[in-house]
Amino acid sequence: MYPEEMVKPMRAELSDAGFQDLYNAEEVKNAIKAEGTTLVVVNSVCGCAARNARPGAKMSLDGAKKPDHLVTVFAGVDKEAVDAAREEMFPFPPSSPSMALFKNGELVHMLERHHIEGRPAEMIAENLKDAYAEFC
Repeated sequence: MYPEEMVKPMRAELSDAGFQDLYNAEEVKNAIKAEGTTLVVVNSVCGCAARNARPGAKMSLDGAKKPDHLVTVFAGVDKEAVDAAREEMFPFPPSSPSMALFKNGELVHMLERHHIEGRPAEMIAENLKDAYAEFC
């Protein structure tokens, strides 16, 4: 588990952009089951989260279409919330960072770590925008 002081600025990068931090399984299940679309970002301390995932998630929100709900859980910190999110992302294996788009509780789009690592934030944002155009 990472100390909260270490991850606070990494959390803030998404929460300042409108993402709600989730800390337990009940919050995760309620967010995913909410009516409409929900983007779940599994945040991480790794370099690809800082360089690619968080910036890509934020850039994806500058288009006309975007999810109704934006939430995030932090791998290595919020174990209960992360485990609950990953359960909802089945059959995809656990990875962080990762991003999942849900529509009315159904997983409709997934970005695993291997889709994020080594790809520019702009490419991640475009991938998400394409999903928003289809599902939001």
